[in-house]
Amino acid sequence: MSDENTFEFKLLGTGTSTGVPTISCNCSTCISKDPKDKRLRCSALITYKNKNIIIDTGPDFRQQFLNYGINHLDAVVYTHHHFDHIGGVDDIRGINFTSKKGLPIYLNSETLNNLSRIFSYAFRDYNETGGGIPMVDVNIISEGDFYVEGLKITILPLLHGSLEVLGFRIGNIAYCTDTNYIPDSTLELMQDLDVLILDGLRPKLHRTHFNIEQAIVQANNINAKQTFLTHIAHQVKHSEVENTLPEGINLAYDGLTITGKLL
Repeated sequence: MSDENTFEFKLLGTGTSTGVPTISCNCSTCISKDPKDKRLRCSALITYKNKNIIIDTGPDFRQQFLNYGINHLDAVVYTHHHFDHIGGVDDIRGINFTSKKGLPIYLNSETLNNLSRIFSYAFRDYNETGGGIPMVDVNIISEGDFYVEGLKITILPLLHGSLEVLGFRIGNIAYCTDTNYIPDSTLELMQDLDVLILDGLRPKLHRTHFNIEQAIVQANNINAKQTFLTHIAHQVKHSEVENTLPEGINLAYDGLTITGKLL
């Protein structure tokens, strides 16, 4: 699947925090039969030298694992602490049952503080009975480069409203979900990209996400060879919006798989 210089990058989910379809909604997107209008919460799988690294474990983590026949997991990297990106933490137990050890997770201090508050039982110093608790080995990241299973990942600091969140660059691919502002210092880290995966929530403006028009402006500024918009809401029907986008910019969809190259 990958060699020394390549890796596979698969989008396990491309939906906003509610997922698509959104419950109790009968809009044309939510009742669509088009598979590209079915969006689980945002997550991505990196496969490198037969090692699997997931970006974010949202509420759909278990279903994504099953949908794509993932048979093992070696690490998780977190962008931020919002529930649509961490809600599946309890399902890490299934990984622990098989591996018999804690799962390495990589996250910043803000995300850890909230993770340990929301899933406090996983961070207490006592022996849990019954189904057990998710066991994780914490690795704090903040800026610069870090390595997971030998794979170099560059942190891309972003703003999601007032919240500082993390995007990631792996070789020629950058993953920037949940953002409405990319600092100039981060843009400098995003030069010479082949693929940019960027937040593009909906046509209407939003306080903490790029809308589609803003995402197009950012994509043109960054000038990757190909841009895919993710974290997509139900106001976006794939077949209708896809045809309105400029050349080189497309809507992402669940299951989209890209072969990446290391630099």
